Amino acid sequence: MDEQLQRLTTIGELFDSYGKELVLALAVLVFGLILARVLIRLIRLTLQRFTEKQSVISSVSNALHILMIMIVVAAALEAAGMHTIIIRRILASITMAAIGLIVIFRPYIPTLPFKVGNTIKTGDLLGKVEATTFLNTRLRTFDGKTVFVPNRKILDDYLINYHFTPTRRVKINVGIRYDQDILRAKQVLEAIMIEDPRVKTTPRPVVYVLNLADSYVALGGRCWVDNLKYWVTKCELAEKVKLRFDREGIIFAFPQRDVHLYHETQPTAFSEAGFPKTISIQPGVRSTETG
Repeated sequence: MDEQLQRLTTIGELFDSYGKELVLALAVLVFGLILARVLIRLIRLTLQRFTEKQSVISSVSNALHILMIMIVVAAALEAAGMHTIIIRRILASITMAAIGLIVIFRPYIPTLPFKVGNTIKTGDLLGKVEATTFLNTRLRTFDGKTVFVPNRKILDDYLINYHFTPTRRVKINVGIRYDQDILRAKQVLEAIMIEDPRVKTTPRPVVYVLNLADSYVALGGRCWVDNLKYWVTKCELAEKVKLRFDREGIIFAFPQRDVHLYHETQPTAFSEAGFPKTISIQPGVRSTETG
């Protein structure tokens, strides 16, 4: 009983001696952390007015947040009665230890092959990276969904980063009828790509004959554009091809099939004996019968 009273007395004396400093230090720590969080939000909003690069905003905000936390911790330790020189030594030691650990173990730490703001495809997901943490990546799809993907799943699966290179190739495949002028169609398709200011001059746009299919000649136009302009350029080039081919009188091919009808009954005339009837079926075209 006497030992317990002695312990309580000792705790009371310590509280009388250092209680005010501890309470003040705790108040400084809590208030400082809340203030730092509010300031970081304001800094993010301010940076978004000057730049749209999420990687820059994230890097600057994180660096300032760490600096603010260190200042708050130093102020809390000083309020607790610790000498300033000791605080400086502690913070310097922590900083040097953190830098040393990063330098030593950085090559062995798996890194994500993208940055905030990149458009990526992982598995069946296609979208823009909004934020990354140690555990997951926040991805915003083009239909407005926000998906949180575990980083371990990204590292274990294939990933396509559409911003890893500055340019991307656009493919424009069309099919024309066999009775059309192939050389003329190639010239028109190439001119459409060259006339577009978003298309790179190097490498030069080219047009190939891809295939001689059953009912059409397959042409393929290839050109290079900036990554950020890829989707809009691809869609608008497809529209230009349709409008320009219609003006030039170049007819697109439609799926077509010839059906041969054979009479099972005995023909009445010699002219019908050895010649089957043929029906040509085309979408949007009335069937014709020949004999």
